[in-house]
Amino acid sequence: MIVAGIGCRKGAAAAEIEAAIAAALARAGIAAHFLNAIATSAAKGDEPGIAAAASARGVPLVLVPQDRLEAAGEHTATRSERVAALTGVPSLAEAAALAAGGPSARLLGARVAIGPATCALVESREAP
Repeated sequence: MIVAGIGCRKGAAAAEIEAAIAAALARAGIAAHFLNAIATSAAKGDEPGIAAAASARGVPLVLVPQDRLEAAGEHTATRSERVAALTGVPSLAEAAALAAGGPSARLLGARVAIGPATCALVESREAP
């Protein structure tokens, strides 16, 4: 299973989220149809751009609670002090993907930043 973790600035458009997902998939050499879910912080659950990107791709949107983000944040590859101050984790995209992917999740690389959006991919044996 492939999960895309998303971080973004408030109000990021679906097209901007989609661009980050597409860039992450391309960098990892993964075809778009292999994406199984999109994950983000429960605090970003009201971001229409993220929800629209999940809907457009036909995959579930997994909203990860803060405690699970923080636990997964210990395993991120990217360490942003700015993001940590805002979200409580060093990379929201990476932490969301890892948390949603479960215990077997492994990052497929550091997060990709495109404009106001970031995307990190994990591969996992569990369903989100």
